[in-house]
Amino acid sequence: MIKHIVMWRFKEGAEGSTATEHAVWMKQHLDALVEVVPEIRSLECGLDTLHTPASFHLVLTVVVDDIEALQRYANHPKHLVIADYAKRVADTRVVVDYNV
Repeated sequence: MIKHIVMWRFKEGAEGSTATEHAVWMKQHLDALVEVVPEIRSLECGLDTLHTPASFHLVLTVVVDDIEALQRYANHPKHLVIADYAKRVADTRVVVDYNV
């Protein structure tokens, strides 16, 4: 199995919204992927609570069966809509993928 972890910091004011509004939009849409992307074994998405200078606004953890499943997840049309939005409004994105 592969665990896919992504964290984002969002641009304040991008597309007329706050960084927090971007994080909430992303969380709502990422959480909804569980219902439409069959490759997802588990998905957890969390908004930052502490808001420290080192904090990221949002974290996503997804578990899939293998690399091929991760690629299908990444290329799912619903995921691509979210990824496009994130590219426009995110300042920083970090990712780690590892075997579990």
